[in-house]
Amino acid sequence: MAKSPNPLRGRGASDNPVNRFEGNYIDYDLDEETGERPSPKTQLIRDAAKSVIAYNKSEDIGFNARINPYRGCEHGCIYCYARPYHEYLGYSSGLDFESKIVVKYDAPELLKKELSSKKWKPQVIAMSGVTDIYQPIERKLKLTRGCLKVLAEFRNPVGLITKNHLITRDIDLLCELNDHHCVSVTISVTTLDKDVTAVMEPRTSRPNRRIDAIRKLADAGIPVGVNVAPIIPGLTDHECVNILEEAAGAGALYAGYTIIRLPYKVKDLFVDWLEQHYPDRRKKVLRKILDIRDGKLNNSEWGRRMKGEGNFAKQISDLFTVHTKRLGLNERSRNLTTEHFVRRSGSQLNFFE
Repeated sequence: MAKSPNPLRGRGASDNPVNRFEGNYIDYDLDEETGERPSPKTQLIRDAAKSVIAYNKSEDIGFNARINPYRGCEHGCIYCYARPYHEYLGYSSGLDFESKIVVKYDAPELLKKELSSKKWKPQVIAMSGVTDIYQPIERKLKLTRGCLKVLAEFRNPVGLITKNHLITRDIDLLCELNDHHCVSVTISVTTLDKDVTAVMEPRTSRPNRRIDAIRKLADAGIPVGVNVAPIIPGLTDHECVNILEEAAGAGALYAGYTIIRLPYKVKDLFVDWLEQHYPDRRKKVLRKILDIRDGKLNNSEWGRRMKGEGNFAKQISDLFTVHTKRLGLNERSRNLTTEHFVRRSGSQLNFFE
């Protein structure tokens, strides 16, 4: 087996796999003093897209429309199923995905234009479903906040999912949306172990901060839940119950989960990562993934890709059924409504206050 590249501090991936469309390997210059590959600096690239609302065609995802000001994600989660999308832009799903962030700087303006159009049929919009809308650069650019401001003005319902405590910055806008039953939030928690988080999701909020975000959102009256995702068999699956208990104790109303998905080059990145950080668990983790994926490291079939199959997948499903019921999770439905939608046009909003 080829030797895995050395891990890079502050990054999930340590290499740039070849782009599957273009066959290009994008390398980084070695450090002149150490002779090692340095961790690349984040580069922001302007996205010239003329629309900000994208539409979903997947049958096993519970939304049709989504928005995200960012493509690529500096969080650097090694398992991220969105990594291969970067290959459509001519980049790699490895280091490029977490260091070359494509930004829709005019996302709030584009969103206002699209919601103002008579063609827009009011519906729940997801933020995001692919890369994280509260990744580190959002603290400076405030594009997600700008989009929320537009959604609040139009009273268009939105469901948000994030791993970042930064969402608590926007509680004022979330409360405004909640006044019209137009918002729900899901905080994604993979593990409660800060050391695992540090190498698996290097630039995300640490687990205690995510639980604190649930608490702050719940205290503000905003419907909030937890997504135990992704569950990594042999590495994080033993934490499922503890995560549910911590989230419920902080005020979460609902819970869901997904099992790790490893499409395209993400498989190779993840295997290298295991070899770097958990070589003693590598065989066990991969064996369990193969068990729930019908002998493969990934199964992209709709209806099967999120939860897996087989005995271990059923054990997880049964565990969630028992413990969500015990903790009183998922007893309240999330009924977001479009009945308060107001189609507006006119003066430019101040998106970035």
